[in-house]
Amino acid sequence: MTVSDSTNTLPIKGLLCYCRSGYEQNLAQELEQVCAQSDVFGYAKVIPQSGYVYFSLFAPASLSQLNTKIQFAQLMFARQLVWVFDYIQVLDRNDRLVQIQAVCADLLSDEFLAKTAVVESADTEEGKELAKFCRKFSVPLRQMLRQHDWLYRSKSKQPIAGMTLHAFFEHGSAVYLGVSLPGNRSIHENGIFRLKFPQDAPSRSTLKLEEAINTFLTTQQQEVLLHADAAAVDLGACPGGWTYQLVQRKMQVEAVDNGAMDEALMATGLVTYAAADGFKYQPQYGKVDWLVCDMIEQPNRVADLMAQWLVDGWAKNAIFNLKLPMKQRFTAMQNAQDEIETRLKQAGIKFSWQAKHLYHNRDEVTVCIVTEQ
Repeated sequence: MTVSDSTNTLPIKGLLCYCRSGYEQNLAQELEQVCAQSDVFGYAKVIPQSGYVYFSLFAPASLSQLNTKIQFAQLMFARQLVWVFDYIQVLDRNDRLVQIQAVCADLLSDEFLAKTAVVESADTEEGKELAKFCRKFSVPLRQMLRQHDWLYRSKSKQPIAGMTLHAFFEHGSAVYLGVSLPGNRSIHENGIFRLKFPQDAPSRSTLKLEEAINTFLTTQQQEVLLHADAAAVDLGACPGGWTYQLVQRKMQVEAVDNGAMDEALMATGLVTYAAADGFKYQPQYGKVDWLVCDMIEQPNRVADLMAQWLVDGWAKNAIFNLKLPMKQRFTAMQNAQDEIETRLKQAGIKFSWQAKHLYHNRDEVTVCIVTEQ
């Protein structure tokens, strides 16, 4: 990711990442490990149940250097990645804009020009109340930024596009100011991918797979890999939330579970049902293009099963959930990733690994593996 001249001199003081409330410590562990491996030195500040983590740099660094070292796609527990150039701890509630304007005038170069600007808060109960203020404050903030030529005068159709200026309110009197860059962030405000539940879907779990597909696969990849002639196996399918997403794409699906499948899905003629144990089932019609799995099981068991399907050549690609324990979630994910990657490499399989704690998940991380078999 190339940083434009308008931002390459911007001194960055830290990284701000949003997460699900209760996952702050897991995100902090991940940030500290990824940053240490990338020679980005600092420490994570954790406030339990806050919905975010701030990684403070020991010394300010240039955005051009940092943006090549830390990649949003690497971070499982982060919903958004913002490069912070200042933190205003005490704002005058009667005129917050004056202080924000002063900071911008002091730190932003003459060439700085953001395409969009967003005002955000954490996805917590307190944050939901604060969100009402953020929506109102976004209008005068953008007006101020445009008046000083820090923000495009023409409005973007997307809330986050091009270089984006973020004002993340910790509470009504404290704000983090930062920027995010294309290709190294979530394209959604607050890092939340909001989806509408299809009324004909058999369960809300369908949103998990829909979010995963649109997060991990580009539009072009979806056209190539999730086409009408593709075949899939859905382990732990009932009542059919994940199978629904595949059927919507006209794929042939082997649905495996001991429960009952949705009658409307079965009536499509695209689904064959097997009342079987997902850990013992094998594809009945030869190698499939996709294995999907949302079984409630220990993450190490599921990881072992996914590796088996890919190594034995039963499936080319996989999207699956790993249900995480209440403690040591980051460690559990590391162990699962190490297990799968080691076995795939030993088998000589080239692959890509992506993993995210998606918005529609709770205590699970979704993994997408695409192989070059």
